[in-house]
Amino acid sequence: MAINTITDIEDMSESDLCAYFEPLMKPRTVAVIGASASGSNRANLFIDKLRAFGYAGKIYPVHVSADEVEGMKAYRSVGDIPEPVDYAYVAIPAKAGPGAMAAAKGNLKFAHITSSGFAEIEGGESLQNELLSAAHGAGVRLLGPNCNGGYSPEGRITLAHGASEELGNVAIISQSGGMSVDMLRRGGAQGIRFRSIMALGNSADIGPSDLLQYHLADPKTKVIGFYLESIENGRRFFETLKRARGKKPMVLLKGGQTQDGSRAVGSHTGTLAGDNAAWVALCRQTGMVLAQTLDEFLNMLLAFQMFEPNKARVTENIVMLGNGGGASVLGVDAFSRRGLRVPALSAETREALKALELAAGAGTTNPIDVSRAALTKDNAQAVEDIVRITLAHEALDAFVLHVNMPVILTQAQGVDDVAKIIDAAERGLAGYQGSAHFSLVLRSDGTDEIDTKKRKHRAMGLKNGMAVFDETYNAAAGLSAVAAYEQFLKRG
Repeated sequence: MAINTITDIEDMSESDLCAYFEPLMKPRTVAVIGASASGSNRANLFIDKLRAFGYAGKIYPVHVSADEVEGMKAYRSVGDIPEPVDYAYVAIPAKAGPGAMAAAKGNLKFAHITSSGFAEIEGGESLQNELLSAAHGAGVRLLGPNCNGGYSPEGRITLAHGASEELGNVAIISQSGGMSVDMLRRGGAQGIRFRSIMALGNSADIGPSDLLQYHLADPKTKVIGFYLESIENGRRFFETLKRARGKKPMVLLKGGQTQDGSRAVGSHTGTLAGDNAAWVALCRQTGMVLAQTLDEFLNMLLAFQMFEPNKARVTENIVMLGNGGGASVLGVDAFSRRGLRVPALSAETREALKALELAAGAGTTNPIDVSRAALTKDNAQAVEDIVRITLAHEALDAFVLHVNMPVILTQAQGVDDVAKIIDAAERGLAGYQGSAHFSLVLRSDGTDEIDTKKRKHRAMGLKNGMAVFDETYNAAAGLSAVAAYEQFLKRG
């Protein structure tokens, strides 16, 4: 009945790596250890999530005494389940963890230990070692403990209700379960579509290096993001990144970059954060981009999801178009702070723009500042023309269209002028796709009315292949990450 032996994956081929982790990413059978037969707890909620998310495999509740849980036959242990189990969600008291793993008896591949009370607390390290020893003795690979679980739209397992079922190409490896849920919800709302999000908590067994190797090999992964607080085997992580030589874009959100933050890490995952300067050096040497905040991290992942990095040259020159002179000025500042330029347009381009007769006061230098009336006139024809002219005449690397939605929509009288602007930009891009990274910035006033419309327009922009950001400084974060990765590739 045994389906697994503990294997060192460091020397596996890419095809073997993909096969090894398939039961985690796409489990055919799931055991749930810790669900209540009479009430509702975290494990019961996980079963609800599986059902709501459309999981089509078999679910096996494991309960010490109940014959039935959530309308399904329950088993005393994973070892008693009559077929091999790919993945187990474990939500039981920490002290019961080693016994539950030992009872798997070679019938389980991966277990996500969500329980806390292990090495992250004083005196809990010995219990964590006991858990790991019991798991390995039963042929089980552990994720966690002290985390929330995983999300895989292909495998139909999820951290949270309401997650997108759409399969994407962004993978996240996180040492925080709560942060994983934030990334799933907020990233999903921004249009990021995930290959997977795996929370690792204390990383007692499977760690960031293991999943890094997998996602580098996985053809369905385009971008890899990390939330890390520490790594036990930093040398292996570094060497894996070095060997990859920038094979895929990677973004790191590092917890514990300050002295006080490093102290907080010890109480979260029970480990030391390490020297922040070493993490900065690691990123510089491997092409991984370091993010400072969660918002920055998500904007960078979105940019890598939507843009194909330019291998011929590094993103530097940007053309901006929008309604709102102040927003344009702040946008120029945001790009400049990140080493990107918004250079003056050539005389030829300026003459072509002037010929459009955009209206008095229109700025045609760069940024191109156009009034609401001129921007929306004749089905936003000016937007199409400006995009086409600048792409044809300028050596630009990125085009940023920023739309002040409240101004555009206030006077629209039932007409969706924002949709017309997006359509016009798409027409202007025809024949030039891939020549410049195109970003759409949809600026809101925070009201429910505008934000509701913004969600619709965000989906429209994403469908048209545009990276959609909330502000120009978010676009600057995303584009600067792409530029940093391109620079690394250029250095070879």
